[in-house]
Amino acid sequence: MLEPGDEAPDFELENQDGETVRLSDFDGRVVVYFYPRADTPGCTTEACNFRDNWDDYAERNIAVLGISDDPVSDLAAFAEKYDLPIDLLSDEDGTVATKYDSYGEKNMFGNTFDGVFRNTFVVNDGTIEAVYEGVDPEGHAEAILADIE
Repeated sequence: MLEPGDEAPDFELENQDGETVRLSDFDGRVVVYFYPRADTPGCTTEACNFRDNWDDYAERNIAVLGISDDPVSDLAAFAEKYDLPIDLLSDEDGTVATKYDSYGEKNMFGNTFDGVFRNTFVVNDGTIEAVYEGVDPEGHAEAILADIE
C-alpha cells in the first residue's frame, strides 16, 4: 500500500463527460477515492457524501476525483442521477487502481473476481499525504475534512 510521503502515481483517465483528467493537472490537495461500482448502495452513499460536502471542499480548494472500473456511460448516468459535482473517472482495466493498491481479487457471495477496493488517498502537490484503506462510505467526506484541518 502506498504510504504518506510516497509520490502519487500520475494518471490520465476519462471522466463522466468523456474529458481527459490528469492528476498532474491539479495543484494543491486532491482527494482520490476508489469505489467498486457506480449506483450501488455504498458507492452512492460515499459519492453523495462528497456532493453534500462539496462547498467545504471548494472553499479549501480541494479537488475530488472518484475512480472505478465502470465505463464512462455508467459514470455519466450515475453523476446525472445524483447531481454529483465531482469528476468520476473510468479505469475499466484497473490499471490506475492497481498503481494505488486498490484493485485485485475480491470474493462476494462465493464468487471470485477482480475489482476495485474502497480506498482513498489525499494527494498534496503530487505526494501522498494521507491513506484511508477499506473505508466506510458513511461520513467519509467529513472525516477527511476533519483530518485535513
